Amino acid sequence: QVQLVESGGGLVQAGGSLRLSCAASGRTFSNYAMGWFRQAPGKEREFVAGIMWSGGRTNYADSVKDRFTISRDNAKKTVYLQMNSLKPEDTAVYYCAVDRTTRFFVVTTANEYDYWGQGTQVTVPS
Repeated sequence: QVQLVESGGGLVQAGGSLRLSCAASGRTFSNYAMGWFRQAPGKEREFVAGIMWSGGRTNYADSVKDRFTISRDNAKKTVYLQMNSLKPEDTAVYYCAVDRTTRFFVVTTANEYDYWGQGTQVTVPS
């Protein structure tokens, strides 16, 4: 069983930055790939970024590439999402998730992930 708790969301002006954190419980955190997703009102949950267990391979949605950076600290059992140059269209609830399946790449579909956090709200006013 893995439990995830996100933090770091808030209200930020366009062009600003936020860093989201996702703290995980469970002994085998370091074995799993992790992902960040987001869901805006009236829209489907979408992939934002993902990172393999070693941290050596990442994947980003085109909409956030070059603005967001995902990283992880396995010793702290925490994954981060550094978000820069935020835009109003980044407004959403952000979720972190765990992919327990052994793979060689980051998956981008939500139904491939096994555990989810409760989400943290990010608001960028227009």
